[in-house]
Amino acid sequence: MDDKRPPAVRTVEGAVTGRWRAGMAEFRGIPYAQPPVGDLRFAAPVPVSPWDGMRQATEFGPLPPQSGPVQTESAHETDWLTLNVATPDPGAAGLPVLVWLPGGGYVISVSSDPTYDPALLCEAGLVVVSVNYRVGVEGFALIDGAPANRGFLDQIAALEWVRRNISRFGGDPGRVCVAGQSAGAGSIASLLVLAQGLFRRAITHSVPGAFVLPSLAKRVTAVLANGEDLRNVDPWQLADRLTAFNASLSGQHDRWGPMAQVGTGVCPVLDETSLPRTPWSALEDGVELLVGHTRDEFRLFSVMAGRVGTFTAENAQMALDLFAPEPDGYRAAYAEASPEELMETVYSDALFRMPSQQLAEANALAGGRSYLFELCLSAPGLGACHSLDVPLAFGTLDSPVGRQVFGEKPDAATLRVSEELRQAWVGFATNGDPGWAAYRPDERLTRVLDVESKTVPYPEEASRKIWEHHTPVPFNLPA
Repeated sequence: MDDKRPPAVRTVEGAVTGRWRAGMAEFRGIPYAQPPVGDLRFAAPVPVSPWDGMRQATEFGPLPPQSGPVQTESAHETDWLTLNVATPDPGAAGLPVLVWLPGGGYVISVSSDPTYDPALLCEAGLVVVSVNYRVGVEGFALIDGAPANRGFLDQIAALEWVRRNISRFGGDPGRVCVAGQSAGAGSIASLLVLAQGLFRRAITHSVPGAFVLPSLAKRVTAVLANGEDLRNVDPWQLADRLTAFNASLSGQHDRWGPMAQVGTGVCPVLDETSLPRTPWSALEDGVELLVGHTRDEFRLFSVMAGRVGTFTAENAQMALDLFAPEPDGYRAAYAEASPEELMETVYSDALFRMPSQQLAEANALAGGRSYLFELCLSAPGLGACHSLDVPLAFGTLDSPVGRQVFGEKPDAATLRVSEELRQAWVGFATNGDPGWAAYRPDERLTRVLDVESKTVPYPEEASRKIWEHHTPVPFNLPA
């Protein structure tokens, strides 16, 4: 295919030309809404203006302003609301579609990350779309006169673009599956309430339980504004302020409550006009849902902080006080655990494992079909940590992240789990079947992905019982 003319597609908004790569037609940096700057800053996304002629779609769009160690060479560019499409055949019809919403704690969103290379998924017959959306202050800070959760509004606008245009790339707008991990999965949990009609199926890995009430969100915004009108502050400067603010949260539980321990000052806001209730309580119509988490979710953060092996009984008690719905229940259920093991269990449960399991349960109770998995395959020094499932699902073990985590030559077990998880995605996106039994509240069958994968009753039953009547509590001002 590399010797063919560049692929070209005429979208509703205008014509685009991409490139052939790895047997697929790839289109990058297609705008789905106008740049959210000037009068449109902090506004809901506005439809992109049509264009004449052929638009080059061979380079990723510029990153939205965001926190953390990301490249900002294109910080002067403002065409942030773009998406990328990879298709095995732009001349085909009726191919299943997977729309990837990158995660990153609601402060990072990098659709160009090579970990998300769609080549193997396209080879298996999927049309893959990845989306840039507003994060951090631009996407989720609560600002007077602006709609809340603008990042979700961007995602909805991207899904509306998919509905209008994906058939022109060979995809079926009636077979759209949204997929995401961490904040991407949290976004999808909210979209199950806000925009269910725009997709048929959903894949959520490591659903976070992080939501914030308006009172606390307003206090954060006031600190970030520092007496200025945020509309007059450079977006990347605001991203830097948020980075500094997040770094300052540690230990300030008296002022910021449990949010201080999570270390992020912005996340989805619960408000009457945007999202009145959390997905666990608001979900009324179930869908086809594939949801999973890793066994050792919190280990990644322990390693990143350089704290593995240093946590004390005091740290475990703090975790219990801040996040455990029943501290005594944890001490009884995990009586043999060391303080560090107990702390990691509480944080893994509160931040990702129980929100994921409870989403599977809520969806099943709402009449949907849920499939649940737990990744137990370990990586050296990381265990089965948060984000380990992403290169496995995309099959990007040779990406920079894949090589860092699994080494230059992944072992046979890693290759098998990667193949199984990727095929689960493909099967689920194609026909709603990942290859194992559905999760039902009476059985709770779960696929455990490990050296020898198996389907068993939910393996974290002790934690599930502790959390059975406790869905995640949104962050609020300390009492």
